[in-house]
Order: sequence, then structure tokens, then C-alpha cells
Amino acid sequence: MGLVIEITRSVLPLIIVGGIGVFVVLRLKHKYKQGNLGQKKTKGAQALLDSLIPLGMLFGCAISVVFSMFFSLSLVTMISLGAGIGLLFGYIAYEIYSKREPINYS
Repeated sequence: MGLVIEITRSVLPLIIVGGIGVFVVLRLKHKYKQGNLGQKKTKGAQALLDSLIPLGMLFGCAISVVFSMFFSLSLVTMISLGAGIGLLFGYIAYEIYSKREPINYS
């Protein structure tokens, strides 16, 4: 019974993060084929849009390191889960920011 639990604790994060990664890649591939990836008018806004997904992964890793100090999961497991969840949140932020219209202050 202990062996099954250890295998599950090792494989489950891989399945979760792999599923998130496949979902994000397939959604971005679908948007690319349709030709409606997010485009912004200014270089700064476009740079922010392009870096939302990697920033989400970095923040997810940082938060997972902090969580690994309080929970009994290993650091490698927590970092992989944090990066996967950060990838998902980065993609959600990408979708929200790409649809947002610029604010006119005139």
C-alpha cells in the first residue's frame, strides 16, 4: 500500500502539470491558426502581454517554494505544481489583458 501512495505522489503532479501545459499550448495554437492572438498598439503593452505567461510561471514557482516550507510535500513536487498553476494563471491573465481596450484620458 505504501508503494502505491509513493507512486501516486510522484506521478500525480506530472499528470496535472502535463494536462495544464497541453491545454495552454493547444489553446494558443488554436488562436494562432485563427489569427487572433493578442496584439497591442504600443511596444510596452505588447511586451507585457508577451511576458504574462512566463511571469505567471515565475510567480507560481516562488509561491510554491514558500508553501513547501509549510506543507509536507517535497520541494520538487511543489515547484512543478507551482509552475503549472502559474502557467494556467499566466494564460488567463494573457486572455484578459489581450481583450482589454486601452484607456483614453481625453
